[in-house]
Amino acid sequence: MIAGVALENKGRRVIGIDASKTLDKTVAQVTSIARSTAAAIGVKRELGDNEITVVDGYAGPVYGVPDEQTIEAIQLAARTEGMLTDPVYEGKSMAGLIGMIRAGEIPPGSRVLYAHLGGQPALSAYAHTPGLGGQSRDAVSRDRAPAQV
Repeated sequence: MIAGVALENKGRRVIGIDASKTLDKTVAQVTSIARSTAAAIGVKRELGDNEITVVDGYAGPVYGVPDEQTIEAIQLAARTEGMLTDPVYEGKSMAGLIGMIRAGEIPPGSRVLYAHLGGQPALSAYAHTPGLGGQSRDAVSRDRAPAQV
């Protein structure tokens, strides 16, 4: 996408969200892929570092484990858009999009294309995760609370 935007040259930008908690490695991979793709499709210049944006802060505690903001984003996307997102990549990138909008980093009225890259096959692996089909976090807390006498 970065290479295609560079080829089109219309002032658009691509924003990636790091979901792996390995920001430096992710940026290096994205940079390598974007630059080699740009050369292959005929971009007549080197891509600048300012054209490669990977946002940190939405990866959760570790790879593959959703945090509260990821679960909230998954639920919001499902409830308002009917869009299913997994808790590994799509849920975390949706959390990033929502977070950037709420923080004003993406201004009101912006035209945003969210590229949903899959993830539904992984959903069954998270069926018992609180907030994602398992018990609610409140129910889990109640279940673990000492019995009332």
